[in-house]
Amino acid sequence: MAATGNGGYEGFTAEERAAMKEHAKEQKKAARRASEAEKAAEAERDVLEKIAAMDDPDRVMAERVHAVVTAAAPRLAPKTWYGMPAYALNGKVVCFFQNAEKFKARYATLGFSDLAKLDDGPMWATGFALTEMTEEVEARIAELVKRAVG
Repeated sequence: MAATGNGGYEGFTAEERAAMKEHAKEQKKAARRASEAEKAAEAERDVLEKIAAMDDPDRVMAERVHAVVTAAAPRLAPKTWYGMPAYALNGKVVCFFQNAEKFKARYATLGFSDLAKLDDGPMWATGFALTEMTEEVEARIAELVKRAVG
């Protein structure tokens, strides 16, 4: 959220407002789908379209994240969430990929919702910065996703 120089609230940034509008469109589109199979197929197409529309290097990372997540946790269903590729269990988002360009950040993020079973004592990470995909990064993502779904 945007803040004034003196710490006051100015409202949502343009990027945040755009993400909320995308989420509303996603909800309306999902409500219009007929069968569960149609919903799943169209949701995955939506994710792949979002990834394809990203600029490099975000697109390259998102493609690899998608491949790793779907292989490591086939129970997770791809869907878009606030215009981002996300992966859900029983309709609820467990993890998502936020490209750097979306919020003009210096790195992409792999994030996990509170449904992810990543608990590790009284404090644990739910977001991970991604600057490049390596074999080690892919292995770590696979491990986190498997753990997240239990």
